[in-house]
Amino acid sequence: MCGIAGIIGDYKNYDFNRMLWCQNHRGPDATQVFQDKDLAVLGHNRLAIIDLSFEANQPFLDGSSRYVIVFNGEIYNYIELKSELKSAYNFKTESDTEVLLAAYMVYGKECLHKLNGMFAFAIWDLQNQHLFAARDRFGVKPFFYTNVKGAFLFSSEIKAIHNSGTPKEPNQKVWINYFSSGSYGMPNETFWEEVHQLPPGHYLEYQGDTTSITKWYDFVLAVKNQPQINDYNQAKEHYKSLLLESIKLRFRADVPIGINISGGLDSSALLAFVNVYTSNSSQIEAFTFYTGNSDYDELPWVEDMIKHYPNPLHKVLLSSVEVPGLIEKISEHQDEPFGGIPTLAYAKLFECASKKGIKVLLDGQGMDEQLAGYDYYTNNVKSSIQGVTKSPFRPEILKEHLLIYTKTIVYPTPFDNAVQNLQYRDLFYTKIPRALRFNDRISMAFSTELREPFLDYKMVEFAFSLPIEYKINKNQSKKILRDILKDYVPDTLAYAPKRPLQTPQREWLGHELKGYVESHLFHIKSGPFKDWFCADAIDKVWNDYCNGDNESSFHIWQLVNFSVMMTPKEAYIS
Repeated sequence: MCGIAGIIGDYKNYDFNRMLWCQNHRGPDATQVFQDKDLAVLGHNRLAIIDLSFEANQPFLDGSSRYVIVFNGEIYNYIELKSELKSAYNFKTESDTEVLLAAYMVYGKECLHKLNGMFAFAIWDLQNQHLFAARDRFGVKPFFYTNVKGAFLFSSEIKAIHNSGTPKEPNQKVWINYFSSGSYGMPNETFWEEVHQLPPGHYLEYQGDTTSITKWYDFVLAVKNQPQINDYNQAKEHYKSLLLESIKLRFRADVPIGINISGGLDSSALLAFVNVYTSNSSQIEAFTFYTGNSDYDELPWVEDMIKHYPNPLHKVLLSSVEVPGLIEKISEHQDEPFGGIPTLAYAKLFECASKKGIKVLLDGQGMDEQLAGYDYYTNNVKSSIQGVTKSPFRPEILKEHLLIYTKTIVYPTPFDNAVQNLQYRDLFYTKIPRALRFNDRISMAFSTELREPFLDYKMVEFAFSLPIEYKINKNQSKKILRDILKDYVPDTLAYAPKRPLQTPQREWLGHELKGYVESHLFHIKSGPFKDWFCADAIDKVWNDYCNGDNESSFHIWQLVNFSVMMTPKEAYIS
């Protein structure tokens, strides 16, 4: 897990050192630069995970000195790929970076289909002056870019592009839709003008001032090509084998590995199978957060779950007093709006792990989307937020002339049933893109790598292809996982109801943090973006909230997050 950056074209007009400097938290182990005359410059911040030697540092140049790569992520099946490539390439390191470069040199663009991992990388061909960049299937790793003044700039974080000297202007249309409908933009968009992201499962080519983007991963076709298994027990065994293989691959590291857990089913499954896979599980430390509020904390369920295993548990407390400082810090790392106080609590897990010298953490993200785990899959509604009965958005706070930018987003519906189409939406447009973005930035803020075994593409494709009755049974979701897990944990864990990952955000915003919220609402109403908002409407929604209209606190969080992000600051460097 690292930070990458590059400029193709006349890079002397930009501050490339500052681009790398502001991403240093992504890779504090080594920072290096490669220059190709006046044609290109590539840089890399390394967080050393596999092959810790100096020889594996990046930018990495192949033996012929034709290709140079910068790579962020992990290729989990690099050992198998390396064995396949040995006859065609002379390896000099034990790194997955060199395997990735060799795969591109041997197979060209088709190498992408051979990769099992999370990745965003760029390869510069010195001979043909051609850039090839690609992003993994689900977009675990970020890739941002812009075309300005005859140059192509790319990076792992938006702040790096802005720190190069390019203008920083909000993308008003994306912000307006965020406030009006909760949209975080489409897969190619960001909240900043002229800064784009390469969509998941796409590759990019840049040559001679021309940029082309091509989709390389066809998820719908992959699902339709899955083997049709009509026997439930056979499907269960196959899914279990995929899960175990995914966890096995994600244990490939030359540094200590830990695990994040909550009290839910997915964490139970991950913890159980981590202990199935490894014989030294007592060295795999677990991390969970709590707030001291029994209405929200999952600590009792976590402690009930962890007692069945030898893993040491670190309980990380988040208090309301810490929240303002954490909001300021994490907002700088996020570069765009994020999910609120639960994200701050989650960030503390990575901070704790980092202080203990743990560089890799496993997490249970991705199971709900592939096995229909949210309540709205069974309630036959099109919501994207669990547990609310009315809209959590307040578009009336926006000035009327801006509402022309609001749009009803129509997501693709490539499947022949409503549940799969909702799952597809959540996987590629809403839930997963947001969670991956939030989590990449908070893990990297503390120089730790996050791995999501449940987002292995083989698992997701197979789970999507299963009959709905294998996923939902009598309104209980994730049936197949529960039935697999019951052989390893008590029924009270295997068949526990889904509990949303929560904090007392609603209460804190209206009570302990009331003064903090009001200071930011005042800043919005009097600051440089006051013309975007109706001050009276903001006052009304805040008064309503304080008087009990607080089923959801998301609209209050949106305003606070906006105010913090729009307050000018230097980029935060950890």
